[in-house]
Amino acid sequence: MPDIDEATLTAAQRRVYDLIRSGPRGVVEGPLRVWLTNPELAERAQSLGAYCRYMTGLEPRLSELAIITVGAHWRAGFEWAVHAPIAERAGISGAAVAAIKIGHEPSLKDDESAVYAFTRELLVMHQVRDTTYGRLIAVVGAGGAVDLVGIVGYYSMICMTINAFQVPVPAGTSAPFESPG
Repeated sequence: MPDIDEATLTAAQRRVYDLIRSGPRGVVEGPLRVWLTNPELAERAQSLGAYCRYMTGLEPRLSELAIITVGAHWRAGFEWAVHAPIAERAGISGAAVAAIKIGHEPSLKDDESAVYAFTRELLVMHQVRDTTYGRLIAVVGAGGAVDLVGIVGYYSMICMTINAFQVPVPAGTSAPFESPG
């Protein structure tokens, strides 16, 4: 899909574009630009995304761990390129980030391990074992578990958008995953 031309946005697209730029992201990039093709979807999705990224009850280290786990699962280059550095700055070790990228089991702190296991099981098995659920609840509580499912769902939608529309990685970064062509 061709990139949007900011000079030719419709009134509805301009309103959502300005809403995104004035929000916590400060920029309209990647899949958000694709969504602007349908400003109704873009407005609703970006609002959910702002909550999932900036307002959940999970600390940023755990949210970013879930986000990169989703990005690696979907092999979504743009998502990985943006969030892997954020995850490291939030406190996820570089070794863990590297392991997640290639699909290996990372060495994580106990709370991180609970979030990672829950996220992976949900993505791979499409459900979560009782023991994994219990570990997560002990770490983040029921509200945190609901927030985590929201993060996994939202970022899966982000990654599907990236992959379906072949959203390129940000300028100046190299593709972290091979493209299927």
